[in-house]
Amino acid sequence: MTVTDVTTSPAHDGSAYSGLPNLQVSAASGIDYAYRDTSAGNAYGVPLVLLQRFRGNLDNWDPALIDALASNRRVLTFDNAGVGGSTGSTPDTIEQMARDAIAFIDALDLNQVDLLGFSIGSFVAQQIALMRPGVVRRLVLASAAPQGAAGMHGWAPEVIGAVGNPQTKPEQYLEVFFTQSETSMQAGWENLKRMSARTQDRDTVTSWATQQAQYDAVCAWGIPDHGLLQRLSCLEMPVFVANGDSDPMILPHYSYLLAGLIPQSRIKIYPDSAHGFLFQHHAEFAADVEAFLSEPPAAG
Repeated sequence: MTVTDVTTSPAHDGSAYSGLPNLQVSAASGIDYAYRDTSAGNAYGVPLVLLQRFRGNLDNWDPALIDALASNRRVLTFDNAGVGGSTGSTPDTIEQMARDAIAFIDALDLNQVDLLGFSIGSFVAQQIALMRPGVVRRLVLASAAPQGAAGMHGWAPEVIGAVGNPQTKPEQYLEVFFTQSETSMQAGWENLKRMSARTQDRDTVTSWATQQAQYDAVCAWGIPDHGLLQRLSCLEMPVFVANGDSDPMILPHYSYLLAGLIPQSRIKIYPDSAHGFLFQHHAEFAADVEAFLSEPPAAG
């Protein structure tokens, strides 16, 4: 394993995550993955690997959430193949994205991980758990839907209008990731401020080609196929499913569907929140994730 530090010390607001260097690791596939590691060189416990949303890169994680998740464990964020600072081309299938993510995990010599997948990252996380179940100890699915679910073949026109263009304005981001309540809107502006606090050595902006490939993958994942829903019944690891109660991008009823399909699952829906519920409720969500990841295994 060869790890390279490709940054200088970034300017930031005091958040631990905002101050992390951008690292790079080369996989056997030939892809160089950009990533950040909250405890580089410290191999304690089972690491938590995060899988990012549609169009997201390293800087689109809320530093407050990552800091909270990392208070008791090693957390790794990364750009999958072709995304942000990683090399290669972005594939247009969730299956290949999962293979690329597995290549990143293998490149860091991680024998077992916990996964937290957000939005399209939750699709990739499900696929990893199905393809390489032995590497996934526990699974967190945020704003998620199963493959083949009816109504997931693409997003609503108002969602595409807000986040499906080459450039997304802050107001458009807020429309999808937060509700119209005063409390949620305030949380949204605070989230944007935290994500923009890092002023040096920011990650490479996600390209339009990546966005198009990712949306093709989303549409293919959402082609209705009732038989594919049964795949999840073979997952044996504990799974925590979570969403906001007003998510317009991946509706909350898909969380209930997931929880019904996965044998060892539990679900929580966060109030007055949308696609960015995990940023709005970052402290509560991080505490819930920590409790889930830390609980002792069920008696055999």
